[in-house]
Amino acid sequence: MQRIHIVGGGLAGLTAAITAAESRVQVTLHEAHHTLGGRARTSDGPYLTNEGPHALYRRGPHRTWLHQRGLLGPLASVPPLEGARFLFHRGGTLRRTPPVGMLRLARRGTAPVDSDFLSWATGQVGGAGARAAAHYMGVALFHHDPGSLSAAFVQERLRRATALPPEARYPVGGWAQLIDRMAARAWDLGVHIKTGTRVGPRELAGLRRGGPVIVATHLDSARALLEDTTLAWDSGRTALLDLALRTRRGDPFIVSDLDAPGWIERFTAQDPTLAPPGEQLIQAQIPLAPDAARADAVRRAEDMLDLGFPGWRDRTTWRREALASGRTGAVDKPGTTWRDRPAVDRGDGILLAGDQVAAPGLLSEVSFNSGIAAAVLAMKLLGTARTGARTT
Repeated sequence: MQRIHIVGGGLAGLTAAITAAESRVQVTLHEAHHTLGGRARTSDGPYLTNEGPHALYRRGPHRTWLHQRGLLGPLASVPPLEGARFLFHRGGTLRRTPPVGMLRLARRGTAPVDSDFLSWATGQVGGAGARAAAHYMGVALFHHDPGSLSAAFVQERLRRATALPPEARYPVGGWAQLIDRMAARAWDLGVHIKTGTRVGPRELAGLRRGGPVIVATHLDSARALLEDTTLAWDSGRTALLDLALRTRRGDPFIVSDLDAPGWIERFTAQDPTLAPPGEQLIQAQIPLAPDAARADAVRRAEDMLDLGFPGWRDRTTWRREALASGRTGAVDKPGTTWRDRPAVDRGDGILLAGDQVAAPGLLSEVSFNSGIAAAVLAMKLLGTARTGARTT
């Protein structure tokens, strides 16, 4: 019996599996790891750090989709008092307000695709506001030079990242809670979930004989699996520093670096369950140029921690460093849009899903949208195959 096979059990793969199974299509999901989630995994306690996305955006498409299926679960928003503890690193000091030009730019409409963001923004509000806005967008782009990217691409994300009230909502207990609900939904719909199953090119050929295959991995893995060198797109390279600190009254909620892309956030401000009582969980993410060392970014993060979190070294109870390279979603250069990224339909019954393929959205929304698009195309291919079998 023909079925849809999905390779990869992250957000894109689970979205595709649920979408197809809701139409009573036979689905098998193959995950190389022993746990589902991909970059939406959450580490084991007592410090619940997410490996990938942190926030669901209120106006994003997957929030409605999850809510309609009872999968959304409790979400945390930023308490008003914590929102007032938002600081900006400018000129080597911490300030409570960004440049006026950056605020004006965030209220602007659409920007041109063909121009780089910094050039366009400078023409709108001047150099100081343009540079501050570009560096601020490190939070959503994980890129060392957001000003060099397409103005349309960056401006759309700037408007959403600065919207009031804030769009960001955070799954209570980390993204693993959301993944567990999605996996349970897929299981209830009859999806055959096979963990600890690594699919290589030879296994892929066998799966393809049984029906359409959705490759829902990050793009580097898809390129190797499909042996297709055209599967490439620019992404960011970011150093991550996770810390647990003993709680101190008055610590900031966020420190946004406007001198260069960088971001520090205290995630227990909105969700205290992420760390034991009396401790708080903080993550610094510092985008890196291709030739820069992780140690340089960590030093930058520590310098900002010195300014914003007095005595943080003596208060540290846990620390972890990591480097995310090519794993932080697609970025579009001037003259390109999401439509120019690797297509979902690869031909010959192979579909692609993930955060660097041709689908719209911000951060995890790309994985979600491409997962649905791939499932719909796979069902059409399966229906065409069945119709052909009956008529021959």
